[in-house]
Amino acid sequence: MAVQVTVLPSPRCLFDDPVQIRVAGLRPQQAVTLRASLVDESGELFQAHARYRAGSSGELDLSCSPALGGSYSGVEPMGLLWSLQSKTPYKRLAKRNVLTPFCVDFEVYEGHGDMSRLLGKCTNERWFLGEGVKRISVREGRLKATLFLPPGPGPFPGLIDLYGSGGGLVEYRASLLASRGFVTLALAYMAFEDLPAMPEILELAYFEEAVNFLRKQQQVKDTGIGVLGLSKGADLALSMATFLPGIKAAVSISGSGFNSFFPLRGDGFTLPPHPYDFGRMKTSDESGLVDFSDVLDDHRDPATWDCRIPMERSLAKFLFLSGLDDTNWKSDLYCRDAVQRLQQYGREVEFCSYSGAGHLLEPPYLPLCQASIHRVLGAFVHWGGQWREHAKAQEDAWCRIQAFFWQHLMDSDIPKSKL
Repeated sequence: MAVQVTVLPSPRCLFDDPVQIRVAGLRPQQAVTLRASLVDESGELFQAHARYRAGSSGELDLSCSPALGGSYSGVEPMGLLWSLQSKTPYKRLAKRNVLTPFCVDFEVYEGHGDMSRLLGKCTNERWFLGEGVKRISVREGRLKATLFLPPGPGPFPGLIDLYGSGGGLVEYRASLLASRGFVTLALAYMAFEDLPAMPEILELAYFEEAVNFLRKQQQVKDTGIGVLGLSKGADLALSMATFLPGIKAAVSISGSGFNSFFPLRGDGFTLPPHPYDFGRMKTSDESGLVDFSDVLDDHRDPATWDCRIPMERSLAKFLFLSGLDDTNWKSDLYCRDAVQRLQQYGREVEFCSYSGAGHLLEPPYLPLCQASIHRVLGAFVHWGGQWREHAKAQEDAWCRIQAFFWQHLMDSDIPKSKL
């Protein structure tokens, strides 16, 4: 019998779908090495490998067969994906064009040695856009955004998706959320087209335009909008929930309860940025990586409190997520401070911190990026995180985010969605 590698339930799936990887046709107790390979849109090769021994029937099932070493060890059904790594240091695996999949080759080789004899292989197409989901470029008024519409008339809960101070228009999280039943607007606010890389000030009115645009969409349920933000995008999400009408739920990933880096100008007020000093940045002599974690003044100092976002005024519900191994930002400390302030005012708030997780909590099965180039600052930044722990955190956080928005925007359970 020829060696067969299969991906179940289908070789074609959404990127955030778990799959079952099986190998059949091996000899009983045969030693083999499994390898996953993925080439990103820039031509960078990401790989992971793990050593296994076939069962008595000559089969392997990664959902129950333990890896004996390699990129990971133990029973890790999705380990070949979350441990993908480039030989080039400090490369982040991120999807730029969501209209095409990442194609992952799963190969099985003879033995635990040089991987010279290929026994079998298959390819897993992992998509970021579900079947029937529409991608619409938005250049309306000042908006620089992309709208993703689930198939069907709806109504669907509406979300605005914000990434961090690296800027750009990041679509892959928004496209996955639309594939799970949310009308999602991926919104750029800096370092994109004519938006400055380092804005002197951010205008709340720009984000209000985005809210109004989303609320006008026929497929969006009229009970309120959700906002999801990572890093700088997280404190913007909190500010939107505080100062703009119509925001019903906000999720902060690796963020803070104060305004960071750029003044935020609203109607009749300006929220200053939390005081910081880039002179307190630390650069590792060994790796050249930049550590930002000490650039801010002490957030407990009352002199900084005029930078706090007055979230207690908001009627929205809040979810805070942070990693305890975030080496870029003291996100767990800052999240706890925000949660305590909200609780002092009797506000409903959810909070989850993850041991071993870094700054960049992404959709599940995207591999940990411990360090990468910050496109605006032009420096290699240390994000932190431990491989297995970060992978588990991303799976849990993704479930929590969706459940939170379904609860507060639709008052219903998470629906099933298929590619």
